[in-house]
Amino acid sequence: MTIPEAVSLVLQAGAYAKGGEIFVLDMGEPVKIYDLAVNMIKLCGLEPYKDIDIKITGLRPGEKLYEERLMKEEGLQKTANDLISIGKPLSFDENGLFEKIRELYAEARNETPRMKELVHELVPTYKVDNSRDDI
Repeated sequence: MTIPEAVSLVLQAGAYAKGGEIFVLDMGEPVKIYDLAVNMIKLCGLEPYKDIDIKITGLRPGEKLYEERLMKEEGLQKTANDLISIGKPLSFDENGLFEKIRELYAEARNETPRMKELVHELVPTYKVDNSRDDI
């Protein structure tokens, strides 16, 4: 997607805004950073690995190879533009959430195995792996 196309999507999403919505924009197929680097070097009239080196460092802790647009349970509401959707926020018990966070804080301070289970209770899509002691 070009910059003008992306700007147009953002402006159109703003026109749909009533207050507090979460807009999800379909900006096309993902582009690999490596391919982007190669193309940028070539656009400058240079050759990758001859004129400019490309260093692949790998993922850092916490980084992902891809980003999910939205979890299935959150759902999406369509708009007149097929490239713009509105995310449906999940409802939750605020007091219960704060209580669970207090519980998690206490367990994490003591580094107990229960802290993983509490994270799973807070974030059901989190998979508990009790075979690893380093998390």
